Amino acid sequence: MTEVTQAAPKKSIDIVRIMKLLPHRYPFLLIDKIVELNGEESGIALKNVTMNEPFFQGHFPGRPVMPGVLLIEAMAQTAGAIVLEHHSEDAGKLVFFMSIDKARFRKPVVPGDTVYFHVKLLQKRAPVWKYWAEAHVDGKKVAEAEIGAMLIDENKV
Repeated sequence: MTEVTQAAPKKSIDIVRIMKLLPHRYPFLLIDKIVELNGEESGIALKNVTMNEPFFQGHFPGRPVMPGVLLIEAMAQTAGAIVLEHHSEDAGKLVFFMSIDKARFRKPVVPGDTVYFHVKLLQKRAPVWKYWAEAHVDGKKVAEAEIGAMLIDENKV
């Protein structure tokens, strides 16, 4: 008889938990859910892009495009939530952006798109993490970057 093994279920994080992990709030909280979490090694978050986003008022009226810098920020928020979810001993700390390298934008993101942010740990030397991040819409890469982040005590900011 063949033994059937099942992979461990992948953890997800809803918006309520994300808001407990990250200090960001509307209009700067840019991820809606983490749909897959594999320890601190990798994760996938999503954002449903709607015409109601405040940045579409000026970028660009009549031809709305999500700003690339906000795609990078959403990737960083995904990485930050992953770090904080796995380091509860670091309560009272914030994840601050340190670096953006190798950023590339490949296709515009527009209202109606669902963006999936895939992040994968490249290097960890606590309190510093480096992640490779990609944004995908309909299975196609729309942006990518290497993101560096650091845990900082919120009382020292």
